[in-house]
Amino acid sequence: MSEVTQKTNILGFSQAQMEDFFATMGEPKFRATQVLKWIHQFGAEDFESMTNVSKKLREKLQDVAEIVEPEVLFQGDSKDGTRKWVIGVSGDNKVEMVLIPDGDRATLCVSSQVGCALDCSFCSTGKQGFNRNLDAAEIIGQVRIAIKSFGPVDPKGPRRVTNVVLMGMGEPLLNFDNVTPAISLMMDDNAYNLSKRRVTLSTAGVVPAIDRLSQVTDVSLAISLHAPNDQLRDELVPVNKKYNIDALLDACNRYLDGLSDKRVITMEYTMISGVNDQIEHARELAKVLKKVPCKLNLIPFNPFPGSDYRRSPRQQIEAFQRVMAKAGVVTTIRATRGDDIDAACGQLVGQVQDRTRRSAKYVNRIAANEV
Repeated sequence: MSEVTQKTNILGFSQAQMEDFFATMGEPKFRATQVLKWIHQFGAEDFESMTNVSKKLREKLQDVAEIVEPEVLFQGDSKDGTRKWVIGVSGDNKVEMVLIPDGDRATLCVSSQVGCALDCSFCSTGKQGFNRNLDAAEIIGQVRIAIKSFGPVDPKGPRRVTNVVLMGMGEPLLNFDNVTPAISLMMDDNAYNLSKRRVTLSTAGVVPAIDRLSQVTDVSLAISLHAPNDQLRDELVPVNKKYNIDALLDACNRYLDGLSDKRVITMEYTMISGVNDQIEHARELAKVLKKVPCKLNLIPFNPFPGSDYRRSPRQQIEAFQRVMAKAGVVTTIRATRGDDIDAACGQLVGQVQDRTRRSAKYVNRIAANEV
């Protein structure tokens, strides 16, 4: 019986990885650029459609490589135009992603892990536990799926996805080796060609990984802050017990110092009634945020089954915003989108076969990149 050759899924390969792959085949670097464009700019499903690639190379690629996206199990549209997908991945797991249209903008919220190990108390994803990291093909595949959902891809037509935020299921910096090649593809001229200001990675505050990130990319950074002091943040965002607010803000400043242009950090703050939304919290937060160039995004809490938290009243959110504005902090209130299909911020749950046996000890090991 002849041995079956395992094909390599090249969907998640960055430019450098694609060049290395073609080098092993004895092919020049420009072949990598050709194939990269076909996959990401034209949405090619197979190698036969790549008409400017020689027939001999196409046949060789068919033997050793493949282009495989994650499986779409569900696609649904909200009454406000938000679109949500449920994606099937191995191990009977499911992850979710969301596209939010807003005039000429269309922001795709991408997942990076099956579940999340950080167990933030206000997030439904964390309550599902954690199973595994998504690979680079499963991450960039979400961008491809969203673009193709509107019909055949026309690279000369209007952008169907203008912004990508890694704010879906999972902590991106705990999946560093898969997230960074996917980010590279998002910003690559030969792939999705998104500006570094239009790709944002959101982290709960894994400090060593923020420092490592600055060495490989200049993606925009968002911080899931949610509290003005360590005592409250320890409760809401348990990784704070490992890397407190001062350590996190220091890492943010180091990241900004390494950029070639002038940018700010986006601070995300979920407004939870009676927990972190009082005027004294706003005043305390204003003092904290003076330590780093930033803008603040207030996010009304989105309820999910099993949570005792409630959304802050609109008037309370606006009063909080006024305090921040008076202190000189640029502050916006995020519009709640897609909540009728459970696609709002903090509502993505998917289906996760939990492998963590969740505990504070495990969270600390995750934060230290020990597992």
